[in-house]
Amino acid sequence: MATIEEQVEILMSGAEYGDPETKETMRRDLRERLIECQEQGRPLRVYCGYDPRTADLHLGHTITMRKLRQFQEFGHDVTFLVGTFTSLIGDPSDKDKLRDQLTPEQVEENAQTYAEQAFKILDPQLTRVRRNDEWLSTLDFADIIHLASNFTVQQFLVRENFAKRMESHTPIYLHEFFYALMQAYDAVAQEADVQVGGQDQLFNILVAGRKLQQGLGQKPQIAIIMGESLPGTDGEIKMSKSLGNHIPLLSEPWDMYGKVMSIPDKAMPIYHKLLLGWSNSLVDELEQGLKSGALHPNEVKMALAREIVRIFHGQEASEAAQKRWDEVFRSGGGIPEDIPQTVITAEEKVVDILHRLKMVSSKQEAKRLIEQNGIRLNEQPLTDAMATVKPEMLPAVLQVGKRKFVRLVAE
Repeated sequence: MATIEEQVEILMSGAEYGDPETKETMRRDLRERLIECQEQGRPLRVYCGYDPRTADLHLGHTITMRKLRQFQEFGHDVTFLVGTFTSLIGDPSDKDKLRDQLTPEQVEENAQTYAEQAFKILDPQLTRVRRNDEWLSTLDFADIIHLASNFTVQQFLVRENFAKRMESHTPIYLHEFFYALMQAYDAVAQEADVQVGGQDQLFNILVAGRKLQQGLGQKPQIAIIMGESLPGTDGEIKMSKSLGNHIPLLSEPWDMYGKVMSIPDKAMPIYHKLLLGWSNSLVDELEQGLKSGALHPNEVKMALAREIVRIFHGQEASEAAQKRWDEVFRSGGGIPEDIPQTVITAEEKVVDILHRLKMVSSKQEAKRLIEQNGIRLNEQPLTDAMATVKPEMLPAVLQVGKRKFVRLVAE
């Protein structure tokens, strides 16, 4: 069994606050809370919240999930909190403009598979799954006034994103202040000892959550703020669905493999560190090997892609994704063997086929890809956005980009 010092060392690894003094305070508080819980014969109550603003979690979300998994492995009580109420507003923390408000129906639809996705990392037998509408939806207006009386407007306005909007005369709506208040109440409702989050959650967790707990007579939670964010497929900006640089956990194995292969070489070290849990010394060795030429970037990236697919889809899917990659990009064959098939019974526009099969998000996107030579029929680029496929032309293979294929056949 790990000692308290060993737990503190591992659980604080990767945490950053932009201030050494704050980090030392959190380290001290965590040690003291572990001792206290040990004396009381109970585990730490730990959680992290995930707002279902979209239907899929992505690889970037797994950074905090891996920290939750560390708490699980030490025997602590871990909650995967689905923000079914907070997501109605949406976190303004890292946004320089107003977020669209979702309906309860949209949130519910998005939340359906969140727990299933989380169990790719978390132990389902040791994970408590809760939704914050359980307590937030029961608050009345008098409750909101009481909770809000613990904060000043100035505390919110000094936040970087709000300050920028003030300077640029961009509207800040009153309901946007409620997000931090609601998230703070999540900590109160669960009597949390620890909350895990990313850098964009620093104010919500470290300031709002701790302050509200103290104001309502609870001990303030320990904030575990992960210091590094996973860059998206562009290798530069934090992975985000809204920016389109994300790799969804629900990606098909082949698509996940291909998206990992698309990341720039310079992003490989941090992917190994944050997704595979490599130590700093191993990451240093990797960087030196790439720099000296002892390691070939493409081989390293393929191994990374295989391992990420294995984690989320299993060994068989990982091997199949590698085989398909080899068929398309290494053997020169161009078209994989195991592609989906659909029946065409009458003449149909290519853009309609692509949209119907969800190979593109819209017909407009299909037209744009055709203009960019991104759509191929039987390995030949299409140039006419009005191009059609007729039954007498079948069988044929339609391709979008480098990774999406469908075989069109007649009845």
